[in-house]
Amino acid sequence: MRLAAASGFSALAVIASLAIAPPLHSQDAGKAKGKTGKAEAPAVSVPHDPKDLRGVWRRQGGVLTMSNETPPMTAWGKAKFDATKPVYGPRAVQGGFGNDPMSTCDPLGMPRNLFLEVSIYPYELQQLPDRVYQFFEWAHSYRVIWTDGRELPKDPDPQWMGYSVGKWEGDVFVVKSLGFDERTWLDHFGNPLSDDMTLQERYHRVDRDTLEVEMVINAPKAYTKPWVSEKKILKLVPKGEIQELFCVPTEEQRFNELVRDPGSGIVKK
Repeated sequence: MRLAAASGFSALAVIASLAIAPPLHSQDAGKAKGKTGKAEAPAVSVPHDPKDLRGVWRRQGGVLTMSNETPPMTAWGKAKFDATKPVYGPRAVQGGFGNDPMSTCDPLGMPRNLFLEVSIYPYELQQLPDRVYQFFEWAHSYRVIWTDGRELPKDPDPQWMGYSVGKWEGDVFVVKSLGFDERTWLDHFGNPLSDDMTLQERYHRVDRDTLEVEMVINAPKAYTKPWVSEKKILKLVPKGEIQELFCVPTEEQRFNELVRDPGSGIVKK
């Protein structure tokens, strides 16, 4: 689903669109059925290199956060969570007048960038000898994962995407990250992240067209125990290309003037 208008697109429109996106939880527990109603035969396995992650990938259902169950928050985490005003989910504020950083075109950061890829925006993985790039279609942003053997820095300056290093453990690509900026949200629901957060991701290409991703967050300042994700399933987009979809503050302001503000029923003097 492309949410671009002739004059651009709005972060608020993207968030609101999630309410009418495909189901957040995968409901397909059985085999796919053909036109006859009978179960189709399993697809034939296609040769692939499990250590080749290159390609454009799109999420297949799942929840828009780490998992259905959120770990208990610390007092600091709860206070920060209570201060968020999302425009999506059970705590959504009316009229779109929330404080989601996305609505002002701030970078989504990690791991939230991975949660927007729910049948809306894909992302691309590219591998070089000393690094892996993740290119996110939303806001045309990217992330670097160093694979040259370096260690994580001891006390990095906070960054929107954090600082990441990766290595192979068999056929699984393991990424470890730290140094995150507290101004970002962990997900669309306003769950917080903290500057002491570490993120571990495990990428496993189980076949040519399927990439499994599992994540673990450890943020003692915000949560009383680690947050382990559900398994995220991504599918290869054959011949996929990442589009130029910048989040432009001037277009966001124009969308608010033409759509959000009139739709809220609030009359400005």
